[in-house]
Amino acid sequence: MCTTCGCAAGAVTIDGDHHHHHHHDPSDTAPGRVIALEIDLLVKNDAIAARNRARLEEANCLALNVMSSPGAGKTSLLVALVRHLSDRVPLAVIEGDQATANDAERIRATGVVAVQVNTGKGCHLDAHMIEHALERLGIPPHGMVFVENVGNLVCPAAFDLGEARKIVVASVTEGEDKPLKYPDMFAVADLLLINKVDLLPHLDFDIEALRANARTVNPRIACIEVSAKSGAGLAAVADWLEAARPGADAA
Repeated sequence: MCTTCGCAAGAVTIDGDHHHHHHHDPSDTAPGRVIALEIDLLVKNDAIAARNRARLEEANCLALNVMSSPGAGKTSLLVALVRHLSDRVPLAVIEGDQATANDAERIRATGVVAVQVNTGKGCHLDAHMIEHALERLGIPPHGMVFVENVGNLVCPAAFDLGEARKIVVASVTEGEDKPLKYPDMFAVADLLLINKVDLLPHLDFDIEALRANARTVNPRIACIEVSAKSGAGLAAVADWLEAARPGADAA
C-alpha cells in the first residue's frame, strides 16, 4: 500500500522487466507509522528525483512531466507534438499506464523512441520508475524527454520525477471547475494545455472560466489552447518548450 495516496503498488513492469516497488506491510496501519512511512517514501523519492534531474541537466535535456485525468487526450496530443518537433530536436518518451503498451506503441509509430512503464495497481509514476526507464531509454543530449504520467489528477502532483517542467492537460469535454476541484495538480503545473478545442462549436464550454479558475489556484500558470486533431496550438507549445530548454535564458 502506498501511504501517500492509498494505491496498492507492488510489481512494476518497464517494457518487459519486472521491478518490485512501493511494497509496504499491511500491518503498518498505526497513524504514527503511516505518517513516518509517507515521509520516508517522499524523502527517498525526492533524492532519486534529484539524481534524475542532475543526469538530465548534465545532458542539457529538458524533461516534461505531462499529467491529466483519463481521456483528456494526453497521448494523442503527444503523438501530434512529437511529430511536430521530431525534425528539430532529439526526443524520447516515457509512457506510464497501469497496463498495456498501447501508448508506447503509438509513440514508436512516429519514429520516436519510447519506453512503457506499467504500474500495475499504482496510480502514478515516481522517480525510481523514471530512473529505471531512463536507463533503458537513454537520455537524448540537447533533447527533450516527455513523461506521460498515469491518468490521475491527484497523486502524480505529489511526486517529483526529476522533470524540469510540469504540464497539465485539461480538455474542453471536462468541466471548467477542474482546477478548483483538483487544486494541487494545477498549483504545481507550469503549463496548462486546453485540449480538444476543435470540439468547441459542439459544446457549451467557457474557456475563459477555465483559465480564470486555473489562475486562481496558480497565478503563474501559462495557458495554451491546442487540438491534437487539427494541430492548433502546437507551434505555440513548441515555442514554450524551446524557451524552457536549458540555456534558453542565456541565448
